[in-house]
Amino acid sequence: MTLRTETEKMLAGETYDVLDPSLVAERYRVRALCQQMNSSSDTDQDLRRTLCKHIFGKGGDTVSIQPPFFCDYGSNIELGVQVFFNFNCIVLDACRVRIGDYALFGPSVQILTPMHPLDAALRRKQLYGKPVEIGSDVWVGAGAIILPGVTIGPGTVIGAGSIVTRDIPAGVFAAGNPCRVIREISADEREAYSSASG
Repeated sequence: MTLRTETEKMLAGETYDVLDPSLVAERYRVRALCQQMNSSSDTDQDLRRTLCKHIFGKGGDTVSIQPPFFCDYGSNIELGVQVFFNFNCIVLDACRVRIGDYALFGPSVQILTPMHPLDAALRRKQLYGKPVEIGSDVWVGAGAIILPGVTIGPGTVIGAGSIVTRDIPAGVFAAGNPCRVIREISADEREAYSSASG
């Protein structure tokens, strides 16, 4: 029988030891990279691009970030092309976070995958998580919080300050606490955007 590493347990959504030395070392590694990026100047674009390539598991070559930016591991974040994070975004990636092409995140958005056990004794040393998936062309407004296990469909807009506790389908405007679908994004609105961006 092969023993599973704490990293394997973490990515599988099982309880894992958050103080495992290899996980602690990986958190230290990516936090040092984020600290370098967060203290860099806007004129240091080459440095920022290099740092992003080392931070993210995928997509660091085209992502745009307005520092500060914070994450737990980075390697569990898979980005499509031209993803944008505005100031002060946080991605806690104990489990996979997959984000599609051209997704936009306003200031202070939080994407969270870790969960804490309800049992207090277990909670002292173990966590578990649920992955998050965000489709292409999603726009998440300032201050929104996306909780563990959520999927957001392509082309959806999440209103500022929303707390997304459950899956949101494609092509809708959703907002609130808890976040809920307000209405579909109309064909006219999609056409107006397509014309403006063409």
